[in-house]
Amino acid sequence: MEEMGVPVQPPTYGNLITILSIDGGGIRGIVPATILSFLESELQKLDGKDARLADYFDVIAGTSTGGLLTAMLTSPNENNRPMFAAKDIKDFYLENGPKIFPQDSCPFAPVTKMMKTLTRPRYDGKYLHSLVKEKLGDTRLHQTLTHVVIPAFDIKRLQPTIFSTYQVKNKPSIDALLSDICIATSAAPTYLPAHYFKTVDHLGAMREFNLIDGGVAANNPTLVAISEVVEGISRGSPDFFPIKPMDYGRFLVISLGTGSPKSEERFTAHEAANWGIIGWLTSGGSTPLVNVFTQASADMVDLHLSVVFQALHSENSYLRIQDDTLSGPVSSVDIATKKNMNDLVKVGERLLKKPVSRVNLETGIFEPLNQETNEEALKRFAKLLSEEKGLRLARSHHGRTHLANSPTSSTA
Repeated sequence: MEEMGVPVQPPTYGNLITILSIDGGGIRGIVPATILSFLESELQKLDGKDARLADYFDVIAGTSTGGLLTAMLTSPNENNRPMFAAKDIKDFYLENGPKIFPQDSCPFAPVTKMMKTLTRPRYDGKYLHSLVKEKLGDTRLHQTLTHVVIPAFDIKRLQPTIFSTYQVKNKPSIDALLSDICIATSAAPTYLPAHYFKTVDHLGAMREFNLIDGGVAANNPTLVAISEVVEGISRGSPDFFPIKPMDYGRFLVISLGTGSPKSEERFTAHEAANWGIIGWLTSGGSTPLVNVFTQASADMVDLHLSVVFQALHSENSYLRIQDDTLSGPVSSVDIATKKNMNDLVKVGERLLKKPVSRVNLETGIFEPLNQETNEEALKRFAKLLSEEKGLRLARSHHGRTHLANSPTSSTA
């Protein structure tokens, strides 16, 4: 077992490039939080109770609520260790969810919510903003304990803004406060207000950001994370072993969704044919327009990666965990009642027992790949991650120093 607290050694010392990606989905972030708790517990069985996810992944990517999870897993505390253990994130959501998305118990609440959506965001975001700023403080993008990639969308430039630690050296203007990045990537249209902030780099150059939810561009940020790594490889970064930029066979990828409504609860063309602005924003108690663009991008990324990994005979190196059978309140992004949040925990626990699946783009339904469950796949991935981490440490300067200082090491 290796010493925890040693920075994750770069891929050049190992055989793999390890990526964790977490989708957006509001309060449904409880689902991947539950799955991550299981994965971290498996790593702790292998490497000790101090093991944390940030010790094993070269890059953790997250959009919207996934961006918040990413920050929690990678922001340093006073001991330069991750601010949150994965097992604590679920309780963070259970405690703060009702204050981020306050619920109105009035009988006319659905009508009030609909009217509010027509004129302003459903929630003012004040509690979320103060909470994120309190937890993350002055931590900036470059200070995370492993590489992170968090997408947002700039509505003034009309283009994605990717907050990537891989880019900080070349683009110092993106080295923003992690709190600003989390608030921006979570600013889902109609739900939370757009976020403005500015940065000033070491040369005094100022940049303004006018941002909304990263799900507009990449609700499933897996491909964005891989692209950042590939760009680093193509630039000849010493962190990476020399491989062909499209050699996905050397990637180990875990991609976590937050769930989506089952097919019976989606809309038909007949229902949507006569929708105007109100219909696209309020039908079925949800916001169909937001659901459409987030789900479309997420499934397209999954489809692309599934095909590529299969073509390279590396399908066992890519794990997508998603549930497309959500029904009722658990499919919402903002119903933060105690009952619904506890039901979301159960969704995550049940998802662990389900077979590994892939989306069928013809039917839109996730179909089992084989007999392996998500839980079994995560155990397999945990073993691979532990072995990769041990290999890198042994090959690196840190590993040689650690062995030389060991009381059992021999001296010449």
